[in-house]
Amino acid sequence: MGRNNNFSIYLLKEGYNSNNALKDNHSLNNMSANASKLPHEASLYMSNVELKSPWWKEFWGINHTLEQGLQGAIVFLPVENRHFAVTFGHSYHNLKDDSYDYNFGLITTLNCLDPNELKSTDILKPERGKRERIQIPVASDLNYFDFNKDESIIKKLTGIVKSEYKELFKNITGSSNLKVSSKIQADEILDFCKTLYEIYNKEDYLTSFPDLQNITPVKDPSVKHILNAKLVEAFNSDDVNLVLTIPDIIDPSIATLISYSGAGRIQKEYDDVFIAHYREHLRDNSTHIESVSDFKNHKMLLVDENNAIKNTFPIFKCFIFDSIIDNEYFHLCEGEWYQIKNDFKEQLKEELNSIFTNNTNFPECNEEYKDEGAYNEHTSNNSSNFICLDKTNIAPTGQTQIEPCDLYYAQNETAHLMHIKISTRSSSLSHLFNQGANSVELLRVEIESKRKLKELLEQKASEKSLNIQELYNPIDNDKFSIIYGIITLKSETLKSDALPFFSRISLRRHVRSFKLMGIKCSVILIKDNVDRKRIEMVE
Repeated sequence: MGRNNNFSIYLLKEGYNSNNALKDNHSLNNMSANASKLPHEASLYMSNVELKSPWWKEFWGINHTLEQGLQGAIVFLPVENRHFAVTFGHSYHNLKDDSYDYNFGLITTLNCLDPNELKSTDILKPERGKRERIQIPVASDLNYFDFNKDESIIKKLTGIVKSEYKELFKNITGSSNLKVSSKIQADEILDFCKTLYEIYNKEDYLTSFPDLQNITPVKDPSVKHILNAKLVEAFNSDDVNLVLTIPDIIDPSIATLISYSGAGRIQKEYDDVFIAHYREHLRDNSTHIESVSDFKNHKMLLVDENNAIKNTFPIFKCFIFDSIIDNEYFHLCEGEWYQIKNDFKEQLKEELNSIFTNNTNFPECNEEYKDEGAYNEHTSNNSSNFICLDKTNIAPTGQTQIEPCDLYYAQNETAHLMHIKISTRSSSLSHLFNQGANSVELLRVEIESKRKLKELLEQKASEKSLNIQELYNPIDNDKFSIIYGIITLKSETLKSDALPFFSRISLRRHVRSFKLMGIKCSVILIKDNVDRKRIEMVE
């Protein structure tokens, strides 16, 4: 028997092959004539890397020949009127970003895997572009990976395959590509890829992983065309719900700067990712976005302290955006559009709309108090009941600061903790919802936090001649309610539809948690009269 070899396999989209799947500036050479075991009509492209000495040779003054270089290759294989690209080394960077099927690796893996024998997951939570990799020592089902079917998208899975596939490979990892270890030989690889293509076209995963079906990838090119046009329109209109993020898990121990390229020669470096910086890059180079092709040609660069490029991503893959077509809901993440099942969307709406209440107590937000702090102070100063606790702290000694709320008032023997946030951006709302949950949990379990809240109220109550005991009683009796006040241009008649889709999912999770604690939660949409396009809002 031969040895196990590792293969990284991409399925090219229809119409793509070795002639048009490689980037225009690729550095590979066609070496097909030099590969005696290459299958018929296949082609092989290999890198020609110049050998260099490692940096530490000169650093230590080593008087010995040391040269290294990472070699790579791509083999293009014709299978069933499609082409596969089998990559070795880091050669996959030479494939055009829109040349391969991003669903192939994951769907094929889901069809192959034993759902009870998972080893590792890469999970994306689109609400904030949060990514996490979870590994466990003993293969288990998806429940052991803290996977929330309603809030997460599986980007990569690793595990043990079903018994019927164990002759092909034992372990498999799938994302946009497929990584397998197999004993196949060169004369068997066409049949091997043909089998993979057959597995990819199965729908076994619908039964094996039913919890993954609330969010599904969009495959219809005509629908993608419409969605991409909406993305361009949103960008050119400065839509505040359009967010830029790094579409990968990066090593936080490595100092990384952000830069942008593709619009012209003028480049700047930034400490963080923010869509305004990309817009600045366009303005500096007098460039206007005409179509989604511009986003695919422009790049986000991750640069180290020595100005060496560590990674690049098309801007298109860096967007997070929600869009609606004919009442169908879509979400863009990592260059792929996902459709949200309508019945799932309606379930959310039915559950959440009941907690959205009309605003009868809180002032509209105007230019003279346009930021959150000023709004909170204004509301408190113009009401005898509201106490502003913005920027105060109830965290136990030695812990990170946690505000009890922005505005506090006691009514009907209940302590109402109101949290205010401007805009309906996903990242802002995520912070808002977590703020409410963290503070009330502290107040329910930490005696010191209750004491600190009382001390804050005592200082403020005397200024307004409020009955201090009426403020204290609900705290002592653990009678709390959470009110989220969202300052927005959107009409309050929209209710939960005013929030981005994944923010609704996050809100529902918190509401259910509050319900288990016996805490009522409500949401109020506060009218915003400020022109936010003139204000640079950093996430």
